Amino acid sequence: MTKTMAPLLAERPGVRPAEAVSPALAAVPAPRVDILGVRVWAQRLDQAVATLGGWIAERRQGYVCVTGVHGVIESHRDPALKAIHNAAGMVTTDGMPLVWLCRRAGHHRAERVYGPDLMLAMCAASEERGWRHFLYGATDDVLEKLRGNLTRRFPGLCIAGAYAPPFRALSEEEDRAVAERIDAAQPDIVWVGLSTPKQERWMAAHLGRIEAPVMIGVGAAFDFHAGTKRQAPVWMRRNGLEWLFRMASEPRRLARRYCVSNSVFLWLLGKQALGLGGARRSDRRAG
Repeated sequence: MTKTMAPLLAERPGVRPAEAVSPALAAVPAPRVDILGVRVWAQRLDQAVATLGGWIAERRQGYVCVTGVHGVIESHRDPALKAIHNAAGMVTTDGMPLVWLCRRAGHHRAERVYGPDLMLAMCAASEERGWRHFLYGATDDVLEKLRGNLTRRFPGLCIAGAYAPPFRALSEEEDRAVAERIDAAQPDIVWVGLSTPKQERWMAAHLGRIEAPVMIGVGAAFDFHAGTKRQAPVWMRRNGLEWLFRMASEPRRLARRYCVSNSVFLWLLGKQALGLGGARRSDRRAG
């Protein structure tokens, strides 16, 4: 394990740094919990890192949906997006409400596998493993700052390439050129920062078209680690209040999303609890 990963994981209750990149963890099937039709992995951060490390070692292609309440509600409204989530190689518990539902379903060691934390943990493991990274999304300014901050924090990190796509749909020719650019960099991990649901659709559409074994959609993690947006204090993140901090920081963009999504989420859970017994275990296979 790298020196940088130990302090990162030591800050997270219940995570044992010595196991952070243990290959043995990748062999342990992560149980799935059905949350309003989206199958979410009930796991720890170190388990997620180990599993993704296994994908890279095996050159097994897959994408990761880093999902919170917003992603679940968008999937509830859009069957195609729900199918994309359920076809993912991994769906992480990006929000504390999903963690609480996993624990309620009997997976008491489940924790928040938060996009920004997952990004740092994978970068830390990369210093030891030599994994190569590609950054796709955001703007040129954000990518420059993100690249600089990550390489300063992890001096052994290899960011093999980065690209900020235009804020419009790409033509087939442009999209093909992007895939070729990513493949030319030979990354092991492609980080996608396009926000939900655009990043999930992009990853699903490019599975098999890009050679990298791992694609991970992390949305606002690009801005947080670039320093262009403030992150909620740790105590708010640990108590399910990050949405309140982000809504207060960007009310015009996020107020409707959080107010509507959170209300619909609670209403649907209540309805499900009355009729179907709430969130349930659905699949214990590693996938």
